[in-house]
Amino acid sequence: MQDRVWTIHLGQHTGERVVLAGWLHRLRRLSGVSFLILRDRTGTAQVVIEDPAILAALDGCQHETVLRIMGDAVQEAQAPGGVEVRNPTIEIVTPVAEPPPLELFRPNLQAQLPTVLDHAAVALRHPRNQAIFRLASAAMAGYRRTLRAAGFTEIQTPKIVASATESGANVFAIDYFGRPAYLAQSPQFYKQMMVGVFERVFEVGPVFRAEPHATARHVNEYVSLDFEMGFIDDHHDVMAMLTCALEGMIAAMREAAPDAVAYLKLALPQVPAVIPEIQFADALDLIWRETGEDARGEPDLAPAHERFLSAWAQREYGSDFLFVVGYPMVKRPFYTHPDPARPAYSNSFDLLFRGLELVTGGQRLHLYADYLAALEARRMTPDSFAGYLEAFRYGMPPHGGCAIGLERWIAQLVGLDNIREATLFPRDLNRLTP
Repeated sequence: MQDRVWTIHLGQHTGERVVLAGWLHRLRRLSGVSFLILRDRTGTAQVVIEDPAILAALDGCQHETVLRIMGDAVQEAQAPGGVEVRNPTIEIVTPVAEPPPLELFRPNLQAQLPTVLDHAAVALRHPRNQAIFRLASAAMAGYRRTLRAAGFTEIQTPKIVASATESGANVFAIDYFGRPAYLAQSPQFYKQMMVGVFERVFEVGPVFRAEPHATARHVNEYVSLDFEMGFIDDHHDVMAMLTCALEGMIAAMREAAPDAVAYLKLALPQVPAVIPEIQFADALDLIWRETGEDARGEPDLAPAHERFLSAWAQREYGSDFLFVVGYPMVKRPFYTHPDPARPAYSNSFDLLFRGLELVTGGQRLHLYADYLAALEARRMTPDSFAGYLEAFRYGMPPHGGCAIGLERWIAQLVGLDNIREATLFPRDLNRLTP
């Protein structure tokens, strides 16, 4: 059997007899000649049909019929990619007898988001959706490559846990053979424990948040890109490593998914060698001075504040990124290390990207006695964290880490209106299928 040629490589085979395979993307029947657009995972190719018998064989075949086509690759300036296939023979591999629920040949799907998500198995075939998830794939590859080059070990941690990682009630409780358990909110405890084994670890995996809302920026299951590193001076070491990871992810998108970048007409951001930063308290002062809104004393930033600060960073530094550092301890988890100079504030940060919080991270406590004191201050029982605390009882270095929400990163990068557009099969307050 002759080797198959991908549509993206068709121009390399001009003058040759080639074999293509893919889906019937569109068929335009004209009086003297018809044009079939074939789609595979790399793109589309135009096939010219002049033989009425070949056209008749396609009668009844709807869009998304799977085809195998042999024909001559010929230069044609008007064709996609400047080349088309003529004199074809067409084999119907898998016929489709009814029209698909969405018209994939249109530049954008002409349907509301709930309808698109209901028919995700078909909608994800659209070239725009393919491009979005090719970017996500490249981002994960770049993240892995960068961290491995920096001496990190990839780990996979349990997604069924005995206690909540964070305080609060936003956990999914499950029955674990008659015992209470939860879906993991993050790999936080485990990646900290593994700093005591490998010093530098990272994970790419799902996390679960039982947040009972349906906003455009939240889903209840998402992919978290986590890393944790030991022997740091403070949270600035984590910020520097995160900067490298972002550079690596963007470089991988350019290298591994240039067609997706071009299709989506993206302007990939430049990551500054040192991303600008602003203290949390200073950020609230800035908001008050420039907008008149007095949010001083608040423990966190509102979405409008994130947008304001990102616009300020763009004006002042020409940066799509901004670190906000030194959040109040009352807003951070119990394992967060306080600022030695200002104990009410933390050695932690959020990274804002184009108006949205993208990353949360910081330095963690590493002394066993500090953990006991932190748990007692929050009226939490050490017995519930016995396995976790054992790592600190037997010596842990100063360490810290962070986590990037993959879907949020891709949605903001592409400029999507809803994070669900960057999620293969979203899980939210109302959606459990497909």
